[in-house]
Amino acid sequence: MTATPFYVTPSIPYVNARPHLGFALEIVQADVLARHHRLRGDQVRFQTGTDDNSLTNVRAAEAEGVPVQRLVDRNAEAFRALRGPLSLSFDDFIRTSSDPRHRAGIERLWRACAAAGDLYRKHYQGLYCVGCEQFYTQAELRGGRCPDHDVEPELVAEENWFFRLSRYQERLHELIGGGELRIEPAARRNEVLGFVAGGLGDFSVSRSRTRARGWGIAVPDDPDQVIYVWWDALGNYLTALDYGDQNGGEAEAYRRWWRGAGRRVHVIGKNILRFHAVFWPAILLSAGEPLPTDILVHDFLTANGRRLSKSSGNVVDPVALTERYGSDALRWWLLREVQRVGETGFTVARLTARADEDLAGGFGNLVNRVVALVHRYRDGRVPTATVAEAGPAAGRLLRACRHVPARVDEALAVGDFRRATGAVWAIVAEANRYAETVRPWELARAEHAEPGDGSAGRRLDAALAVLVGACRTLAAELSPFLPAAAATIA
Repeated sequence: MTATPFYVTPSIPYVNARPHLGFALEIVQADVLARHHRLRGDQVRFQTGTDDNSLTNVRAAEAEGVPVQRLVDRNAEAFRALRGPLSLSFDDFIRTSSDPRHRAGIERLWRACAAAGDLYRKHYQGLYCVGCEQFYTQAELRGGRCPDHDVEPELVAEENWFFRLSRYQERLHELIGGGELRIEPAARRNEVLGFVAGGLGDFSVSRSRTRARGWGIAVPDDPDQVIYVWWDALGNYLTALDYGDQNGGEAEAYRRWWRGAGRRVHVIGKNILRFHAVFWPAILLSAGEPLPTDILVHDFLTANGRRLSKSSGNVVDPVALTERYGSDALRWWLLREVQRVGETGFTVARLTARADEDLAGGFGNLVNRVVALVHRYRDGRVPTATVAEAGPAAGRLLRACRHVPARVDEALAVGDFRRATGAVWAIVAEANRYAETVRPWELARAEHAEPGDGSAGRRLDAALAVLVGACRTLAAELSPFLPAAAATIA
């Protein structure tokens, strides 16, 4: 069987500040999907990077009194360095300000949409939130303030390039409603469909070079304008695949991961859904490119009753958490505790409680218990036994081990990490139940008391073999979620 290409990307974050726990949630989710599909034998590319070209970054540098490039270089490296503390397995890391692949690809994408007749200039006045890097209508504001950042947007008036989003309203509704562009969970899909049905207006895709402080990628053939940061950032999913390759023909990575048959999966937060599920597909349709196949949407984390955000300063440092509690503890909390829909509040107490209950008291206790039994009663050699010898009590555990892979597949296909970890946890629950039912320590005493019989010894061999087999299945299925713990178990 030919392996299926699976291309997975989290959004690329602004680098106006160091990473916080909210981004850790997203990139860990993407990492789980990448590891899971590798485990299943698929060809996987896990792509990430940083969004360097935003006005948010410019203003952060101005506030700090440092050159913009210095600020983005420093903070981008902090995002790249998450690989170790969060046990990430990304294959590539692109930076929009300095990677030569990016500018060439963005210029190609712009020219493709221009050739389709979808770019035009006009004067515009609107209310702009720098934190969101987007214009708002009065109806979209909350008490005259940005609903995400709780600040009054700036009134901006200038001449920009616009993209004919209105041209793609009907086609987008068909693609999303028909499931060709799959958005999960369903509540987010319905949200997008409602937005599209309400009417799509053309949107501004450039900024004056003056307002952008000269930072960003110039509009091709119009150096007084800078390409809008969201156009710039969304394009990274293509540019990282050498989409802008000028050596003739299409680059191998671009053909393999974007043009070819396979899954193209974006893992994003709900606040940027409109950009990924409406603007980005329309740009791709204009440029004649395939669309992503899946958009998996997560909700927000909160702390002290407020959404985690670099702009607001309400942040939790994921690296500090891993230094104190370990990568496995943080990953497990993000995957096991965070709701699929609805905000989830973070506290250190919740993190440690989950780690104590599941990692130490669940996985750790089961594996240590089984290993101790095998060492104590069989000198560390795993006995061989048939399923029939294990008796009827083993049925539930054996079925759980057989069914877990399919249940994990189903849950991760729709981005339900809570359900996926619950499926893996079923092995622990059933293995502990089985151990309490067959009580290997009592079989060992019976074997010692009646050496001539042999039946208790055979039942003990079968029980230990079943328990070790369950731990091996646990190690395999746990590996995408907790790579370090799974390796220890194995």
